[in-house]
Amino acid sequence: MTDTASKPRPGGSIGYLRIAAEEAYAPIELLDLFRAMIRDNVTDDPGFKSLWGFYGGDASRSTGVFERMSDLGALRIKDMDDSGIDKQIVALTAPGVQILKRDSAIAMAALANDKLAEAVRAHPDRFIGLTAVAPQDPAAAAREIERGANALGFKGVIINSHTHDEYLDDRKFWPIFEAAEALRTPVYIHPQTPSRGLIKPLLEAGLEGAIYGFAVETGMHVLRLIVHGVFDRFPNLTVVIGHCGEALPFWLSRMDFMHNRASRAGRYASWPKLKKKPSDYMRENIYVTTSGMAWQPAIMFCQQVLGMDRVLYAMDYPYQFVVEEVIETDNLPISLADKKKLFQTNAERVFNL
Repeated sequence: MTDTASKPRPGGSIGYLRIAAEEAYAPIELLDLFRAMIRDNVTDDPGFKSLWGFYGGDASRSTGVFERMSDLGALRIKDMDDSGIDKQIVALTAPGVQILKRDSAIAMAALANDKLAEAVRAHPDRFIGLTAVAPQDPAAAAREIERGANALGFKGVIINSHTHDEYLDDRKFWPIFEAAEALRTPVYIHPQTPSRGLIKPLLEAGLEGAIYGFAVETGMHVLRLIVHGVFDRFPNLTVVIGHCGEALPFWLSRMDFMHNRASRAGRYASWPKLKKKPSDYMRENIYVTTSGMAWQPAIMFCQQVLGMDRVLYAMDYPYQFVVEEVIETDNLPISLADKKKLFQTNAERVFNL
């Protein structure tokens, strides 16, 4: 085992590179638009108002995050160097373009992708890009996935959970999965604040964000994909989720038990007959990252129940930029070979780096 009690450095001298697999970005044009939407009260989405009413504000934490969010150059690279991160897999932050109307969303996704591609070309040894899409137009999203993979050299797709309160298990969105499966490109489903049908009691208690609501929203989204047969229709589709699996790994046994009982009883007409247990799809189609969850018991539990090959390191920059958490993960009581899987080779395999 490797003891890295001192400040971590990039370069792989301890036996592995550190690839951070869920690192956020947004072009300044989108950030300015978010601020304008809050200022002019142009949306009634309570989650968006809560999230970007804060991060678009002037609190010290929000201004630090806001400054780093659009930087794809010296500041971000310095932060990576200071925390020992060799490479970032960079993706458009929540809610991405999914809060916008169709035409604006398509145009903004293309702009965000072009700017990210410029940064990847400028720093190919530090940045890896994921393609942002506008699910508001699934056919256009599929074309952008193809452009991202073939023209921009991106290694995956980012979807910030629901789009105007709709989820990807709806068949109208399946051209997105068709394109991703055909191109063998993973889909990262990242949280945003819960949809209107979920958010009220969470928002009332201040629980709608990363403290809990993000996991409720995204964990439910992934379960919807499973129980509505997405992975039977797209058996080679790879989905990645963060935050140690949005609590789903801790629920595997109960998911299987209750899904089996309800299926045998014919309780839900919307459920097709699945070819496998829910936990099988979690172990075969889904990978999890450690973003925002630098806690040894949670990471090791995910490794235990999903497998060493299915857990990837992530920091959750710039929202969670804590050097001590890198050291905590470095000091996991696992073998050097398994640390290399966690930090480096799992990401290289999943994202075809």
